[in-house]
Amino acid sequence: MAIVELVMPKMGESIMEATILRWHKKAGDHVKVDETVLEIATDKVDSEVPSNAEGEITEVLFNENDVVPVGTVIARIRTNAEEGASTAPSQPAAPAVSTPEQTNAPAPASAPAAEQHHAAAAAGSGPKFYSPLVLTIAQQEGVSFADLEKIPGSGNDGRVTKKDILQYVADRKEGKIIPDVTPAREAAPAPAVQPVVTTTVSSPTYSGNVEIVEMDRMRKLIANHMVMSKQTSPHVTSFAEADVTNMVKWRERVKGEFEKREGEKLTFTPLFIEAIVKCIKRFPLINCSLDGDKIIIKKDINIGMATALPSGNLIVPVIKNADVLNLVGITKQVNHLANAARQNKLKPEDTQSGTFTLTNVGTFGSLMGTPIINQPQVAILAVGAIKKRPVVIETPDGDTIGIRHMMYLSMSYDHRIVDGSLGATFLTAVAQELENFDPKKSF
Repeated sequence: MAIVELVMPKMGESIMEATILRWHKKAGDHVKVDETVLEIATDKVDSEVPSNAEGEITEVLFNENDVVPVGTVIARIRTNAEEGASTAPSQPAAPAVSTPEQTNAPAPASAPAAEQHHAAAAAGSGPKFYSPLVLTIAQQEGVSFADLEKIPGSGNDGRVTKKDILQYVADRKEGKIIPDVTPAREAAPAPAVQPVVTTTVSSPTYSGNVEIVEMDRMRKLIANHMVMSKQTSPHVTSFAEADVTNMVKWRERVKGEFEKREGEKLTFTPLFIEAIVKCIKRFPLINCSLDGDKIIIKKDINIGMATALPSGNLIVPVIKNADVLNLVGITKQVNHLANAARQNKLKPEDTQSGTFTLTNVGTFGSLMGTPIINQPQVAILAVGAIKKRPVVIETPDGDTIGIRHMMYLSMSYDHRIVDGSLGATFLTAVAQELENFDPKKSF
């Protein structure tokens, strides 16, 4: 007999943990290869985790609603294969990850935990990477950066996960984490007076006729993601205007033939993406991310498109390698991903590895918007509603006024890496690409 470990899969480069939604199998159940064992959720998408072996599940190491770092063993399967030298031992899951039950229970020994925090700080060399979620929790709980560096990480490469910092906060509240003593600390009032102040919590009151609605899980994740993005990146937004008359007239003329030949509806989104891709090739620094003081320029051009769900929430499926697709290929990908999102059939890989995001605020009638960057990207472009307006048209024979299809574009970018000159130049290039649309274009 051999024991095979089932681990929490990595759902994307910026995803360091996932929540267990539901177990389809329990200890003692038989499972086949690729049969669904459990459902998990990240801030990107819900997904099913299949079995990587056939056999009997001997251990289920986490409960539903537990938050588990990627790469952590979550279950073990006994197979009929002969056990080799590389077979994983069958002891319980690594103690570095604590379940909610463990978080709320008192630790058997507080001294080793404190020693572990200080040992981790002493052993660290160079700056650590902290996810936006961890930084948000640290700010909300009053954890200084110096204290943050003392927390031993259970994630990949020793990264501090949400579970780690929440455990640290819980230990600190219970007095298990002893901060450095300073003169101000020594001169503080006697501890006996402090509980009276710290335990006084007033319940919020709401005046008037109100209805209180609890956020669903996805809305909470979106809210956290938006706050994290604002706290991570200094946002700057530039605006441009484009005369898209040629593009509008061309689409109106060919959309019937396009649908008849390709079996796909031609929307404006593929045309926007096509223009963005051309400009990214000219300005590759827009297609990057930051890791500390390192700029990671992405050679792949993967365009995310913000998509509204029937619930009112948003999700961002990604068109991979958009630079190697023609208009037909982009259109098929756009329609497929949009339909899968609305039907809740997106796969984990459908929302991974985005390098730049497009959001169409014009779909809802907005003229323009100031979008929030989709971390860890450094820019996001919003297109507004296309409206007919009288504008001045310059011709060799003089200026005239005509009715044109006009559209505003706005782009928010991370000012740590994208300066105003680059951001405005890129946005203007996209606007010019749309304005110079070839009315005789073939597809």
